[in-house]
Amino acid sequence: MRKVIDTFNYIGIGLIILSLFALKIWPYKKIYALILGILGLALLICYLIFNISQLKETLKRKSFIYSGNMIVIIILVLGILVILNYLSSHHHWRFDLTEGKIHSLSDQTVKVLKNLKKEVQIKAFFREGSFQKSKMEDLLKIYAYHSKKIKYEFIDPDKNPGLVKRYDILQDGTTVFECGDKDTRITSTSEEDITNAIIKITREKKKVIAFLEGHGEKSIEDDSEYGYSRVKNELQKLGYEVKKIVLALKENLKDISLLVIPGVRKDLLPQEIEAIEDFIRKGGRVFFMVDPEDSQTVVSLLKKYGIKLEKDIVVDTVSRLLGGDYFMPVVSQYESHTITEKFRYATFFPLARSVDKLDSVPDNVTVSIIAKTSPNSWAEKNFRQKQITFNPKEDRQGPIPVAVVAEIKEKSGTGEKEKEKVKKEGRIAVFGDSDFVTNNYYNLSGNGNLFLNTVNWLTEEADLISIQPKTSSPRTIHLTPQQGRMIFFTSVIIIPAFVLLLGISIWIRRRKK
Repeated sequence: MRKVIDTFNYIGIGLIILSLFALKIWPYKKIYALILGILGLALLICYLIFNISQLKETLKRKSFIYSGNMIVIIILVLGILVILNYLSSHHHWRFDLTEGKIHSLSDQTVKVLKNLKKEVQIKAFFREGSFQKSKMEDLLKIYAYHSKKIKYEFIDPDKNPGLVKRYDILQDGTTVFECGDKDTRITSTSEEDITNAIIKITREKKKVIAFLEGHGEKSIEDDSEYGYSRVKNELQKLGYEVKKIVLALKENLKDISLLVIPGVRKDLLPQEIEAIEDFIRKGGRVFFMVDPEDSQTVVSLLKKYGIKLEKDIVVDTVSRLLGGDYFMPVVSQYESHTITEKFRYATFFPLARSVDKLDSVPDNVTVSIIAKTSPNSWAEKNFRQKQITFNPKEDRQGPIPVAVVAEIKEKSGTGEKEKEKVKKEGRIAVFGDSDFVTNNYYNLSGNGNLFLNTVNWLTEEADLISIQPKTSSPRTIHLTPQQGRMIFFTSVIIIPAFVLLLGISIWIRRRKK
């Protein structure tokens, strides 16, 4: 009988473990698991009752105390591991140690994610084993890490024909973004497209960008190398509504968020100038891109806002080294501004003129230069001569400013004390070239990015961005044949031979002892 009682502890523990397994395997038969658990607990209690005196003697032994201390330490270590596991599952941190930060999102994307107020559902339709699926999964994990508003799931189109039909999926690798009653889709796996898709469906209202026409300006419908069709497509990717406008037909600027004037060849009509001035006065935003020898009416208009356009053309000897001619200046110096913050790319302005601020600027206007050409450039006054050379008496030595922005605050008195009431500020951007974002030059270095960043600043959508793709720097080492042989003999023959000889010598010495 005593031998049976001594086995109660083992049988009891076994029954408790068995009850836990039963509960996991047959969750719908909880009564059997409960019976096994109660029976095992009862056997343990019986074992303690029948062996109470023996247990008291054991508790007094030093070996038990030492064992108890060890058990307490083990429990503490396990407790710490459980706490760390819990914290890591609920709060985790990512570190990207690559030089180009190729496993991180851009600062602009992170800003978009931090500002999300609505939940975004992402459904990615990818077949199993697809290379693009793993790439998209890695990206979406980072997106979800930065915002709890991002929820995503991957769906195999071969196994879910119902969802494929519901979402009208026609191509493997399609990702659907949903927010409220809005949705959009992409078929790529780039950060830029994912971020822009999120922006599209989370924006409350589309902002309208109108391109002026009727004076020889470049057209957003022109898909030739001199057109602006690429500009239109990129703006639409960012969620803008893009259209043409003819002010000569007295079209209303009321619902326009930004008016773009790209290279006016003919003079603006007086009523058009009046409409633009009234638009700016009421807090409107205008983006002027003015080429050399463009309409004088635009030059006169911009003087009212403290912006000076000289009758010249920028010549740059550095651009010749980069494969261009002297009339495509390299813009590499950027002043501190929201538009150029963290902007690290050179831009190229083919056939540009200088844009500067006047010495006397109206009190309610703040003019800032944001971009300049290299010190090797100059502003050529006499650009019709056959041989272009720098004339220190007439020409202006670089760096030459080619892009400025201005903020206009209109104030009006109210009440008897004529307190000043500040209205919505108008904003102007003036670039000395309209060709830098034609279809031919849009993707040249940072041209497109500078244009979009300027548009986003003008429309107060600073978190919209055209994101440059990240590339990893090559990590190759070029060795001479002598260096290669030296590394081979040292690492493969000399060091292993030295270790082997050292081990043999130690073994021989020990054998002699």
